[in-house]
Amino acid sequence: MKSLIANMLILAALVAFPAYSAVDINTATQSELEAVKGLGPAKAKAIIAYRESKGGFKTLDELDNVKGFGKASIDKLKDDLAVGSVKAKR
Repeated sequence: MKSLIANMLILAALVAFPAYSAVDINTATQSELEAVKGLGPAKAKAIIAYRESKGGFKTLDELDNVKGFGKASIDKLKDDLAVGSVKAKR
């Protein structure tokens, strides 16, 4: 019985705290980008406009070319953003 309860608690924790996944700046919607702490509507729109005009991002450092971003803001966001299916290279 204790084993069953322990397994149920583990399962509940896994459901309540899903695995963290970085947001892909090449495919994310505006609302997905806005959900990232530090990205508001203006920055989300700027990311989308840049990727549409340039054909997407190859690295996270390209955010430095997007209005509203600098090295400091990119460093704060690097753990929450990705390019493709892996975290963006720095």
